[in-house]
Amino acid sequence: MRLFGKGSLLVLLMLVFAFAVVACGDDDDDDGGDATTDDAGGGGSEVLSGDSFKCGTRDDLSGFAALDADGERAGFDTDYCRAIAAGLFGSVDAVEFVDLATADRFTALQSGEIDVLVRNTTWTASRDGGEGARFLATTFFDGQGMLVSADSPYQSLADMDGTNICLTEGTTTQLNLEDAFTNAGVSVGEALSFADPELIQEAFNAGQCDGWTADRSALAGFKTNWPDGPDAVRILDETFSKEPLGPAVRDGNDDLAQAVEWVIFATIQAEEFGITQANVDQIRDSSEDPNVRRFLGLEEEG
Repeated sequence: MRLFGKGSLLVLLMLVFAFAVVACGDDDDDDGGDATTDDAGGGGSEVLSGDSFKCGTRDDLSGFAALDADGERAGFDTDYCRAIAAGLFGSVDAVEFVDLATADRFTALQSGEIDVLVRNTTWTASRDGGEGARFLATTFFDGQGMLVSADSPYQSLADMDGTNICLTEGTTTQLNLEDAFTNAGVSVGEALSFADPELIQEAFNAGQCDGWTADRSALAGFKTNWPDGPDAVRILDETFSKEPLGPAVRDGNDDLAQAVEWVIFATIQAEEFGITQANVDQIRDSSEDPNVRRFLGLEEEG
């Protein structure tokens, strides 16, 4: 799945981002603060003044960030990295992808190994306050689910008393699982945590766990690419958490945060207007809607 191409939508993002930069500049001027504050505090200006950025992601989650049949990066999160590159630097190629294990996401962000984290990461209050991360607009609203074997007897969490459940370490998943089982009147036999999905899949197929819990979107991706075919497993109907997923930058990188957030807003507004990479040229040349024309950076006629 590739959402952003190298052609027309690049022009769209550049036009919209031009207005975002003006807005950022106006706010700084109106604030009346010391002009050196951002540079001294690492407000992200050093990233914006460069010619590319480092996007923390992954390459193993179908639909979000994976390698396609040609070995090219593809997916929702991958393409948001490209959209940010287009908005900040004028090229979808102005990005260095840095693949991260789940447990290393925030360490990489805090240390400066990456500039922006775009890796199906849930925005929580504890992470917002304790991981040195500033979360931006939510790009995908998900929820936690449960994957089981197609021939298993489990139809709901209430059927899974005493079962062993596999999950990814370093996530919000285990606490959500324990709460969901408690609410269903059952208990977890053992929660088995692993560093990456490949290890979980091996454990699942070896019979070490009766269920695999993760975000439903992630489970759907694993199901699609299941070694024995997607019909070998199924996802229970229950959704037992709220998972707002979106990009994050380091705390204090206010300039970068504002810039990235405006790129996100641009993609959302483009979808509302029905503007895509396939039709943006035609809409730019023909639309008389003043809102669309302003969005595309055109002078309003009349």
